[in-house]
Amino acid sequence: MPIRVEIPMTGRATRRVWVDKVHSILCHRIKNEEEQYLVRWHTDTNTQRAPLSWHSIDELVRCLEYVQDYLDTRSKSKKRPRAETETDFERRPSPVDRQVLDASRTPSISRSSTPSGGTASATSLSYNSFSTAPDIYNGVIDSQDGFIFVRSASGSDIVQINVLSVPTPEMQNAARRAQVKKAEYVIRMEYINRLKRVPGRLITLVNLHDTATPSLRFRYITEYVLRPGVFQYDPATQLGCTSCRPDMGRNIGCEYTQKCECLEYAAVDGNRLNDEQKNELAIIRAQGGSTQGFPKKFPYFSSDAKPERIGCLVRFYLQSRRAIYECNDHCGCGIRCRNKLVQFGRTVELEIFRTGDVRGWGLRCKQNLHEGAFIDTYRGEVITDAEATRRETSTTSKDKASYLYSLDKFAESEGLSEEEIYVVDGEFMGGPTKFMNHSCEPNCRQYTVSYNKFDAKVYDIAFFACRDIKAGEELTFDYLDKEEVEEEDVKAPGRNYVECRCGAAKCRKYLWT
Repeated sequence: MPIRVEIPMTGRATRRVWVDKVHSILCHRIKNEEEQYLVRWHTDTNTQRAPLSWHSIDELVRCLEYVQDYLDTRSKSKKRPRAETETDFERRPSPVDRQVLDASRTPSISRSSTPSGGTASATSLSYNSFSTAPDIYNGVIDSQDGFIFVRSASGSDIVQINVLSVPTPEMQNAARRAQVKKAEYVIRMEYINRLKRVPGRLITLVNLHDTATPSLRFRYITEYVLRPGVFQYDPATQLGCTSCRPDMGRNIGCEYTQKCECLEYAAVDGNRLNDEQKNELAIIRAQGGSTQGFPKKFPYFSSDAKPERIGCLVRFYLQSRRAIYECNDHCGCGIRCRNKLVQFGRTVELEIFRTGDVRGWGLRCKQNLHEGAFIDTYRGEVITDAEATRRETSTTSKDKASYLYSLDKFAESEGLSEEEIYVVDGEFMGGPTKFMNHSCEPNCRQYTVSYNKFDAKVYDIAFFACRDIKAGEELTFDYLDKEEVEEEDVKAPGRNYVECRCGAAKCRKYLWT
């Protein structure tokens, strides 16, 4: 269900935890009608006695990622079947539990001495009600540069507890009774605020099914992040078109002649060739050579098209999947050139939404899209093939989604080996297209868009509508990017495959890796 919670506006909290020193969140409780979360702090020595402390969600606003990690883990654990003797509020302690509980409790401790640099907030673990539980364990509270943390300390008035026994059965029982509505609300609002800061048209978030929020650890970026081992042509060495001018053909530049140097490797427009040019082209194709100087198929609809079609990908490119070459900053055609589209970024308003089924999150557009309309690019970290393999093999879950996209469009034509091909990983950073789901009958397709015709290893992946799309319809693309696939091909020996759940009428039933 959607989150509905009233949060009292009591002003900005004066304390904030030092996020760089936070290790993780271990448990939560309600104390004095306030949600509190147990923070484990980093320590260089004796991790079994790492400092712990309870903090309100207001104090944790700079490290909500840790709170979200804890809530996600808690949510997954609640889905696991429990022992028959376990209830929502209590669980019969086993002999091991009793030993842990007894070891974690101590007799009443005096406050006769307090280590310098801080003040102990708790005196004992011998409590009858969890609402009187200590606030700090294995350390004392300290501050630096206006932020608080807990540093390791020991003494007669420092409550000691073995971190390996946390959360204790009492903590677990209290956590089962404690709500987390405020934390869920604050996490949701933080994500929405981050979406508002993403350049381009607004991206919204809607969830009418549960209290989940996409990971706050995901970082929105507007261009690739190149990782070690990845080399891209220096933008300063790019070559632009020199024969095109902004004022040509009613100020439409490259669109007027369609002989732009940037389109050297684009498809030749055979309809504009005379007999002599056709013969010359046949020789070039037979013997090899450049087709520069021939009229090329311009990728986007011209200014003579209907207003709603201007800037949309023409049908030839939609059907042929030819690479799209755009002009760049070194071109003489000017900033208004119609061969500059994808590089300016997204111009449509998108919405990330909870699908309510096994697919999790999805993406949709809040306006009607015409066939060929540009939606957005796929962004992320550009890594080597070796690093991609390492990341794939290091995953701890076979069910974990993969966000790897190989930049192999020109592998065959350029003779690139598999090891030379770069890979885009959009799991940890990228754009809203990360949330696009698969469909065997998609309404979007991905296309190669290059701003440097000589760079065959780093280019953009852009999504265009492959048919008219109504506002509110989920945006999908084919993860396999295949025209027709037989089930026997999917189940070929040595091939990993999973059941497809896209729900399309012509679903292939399987996806493979």
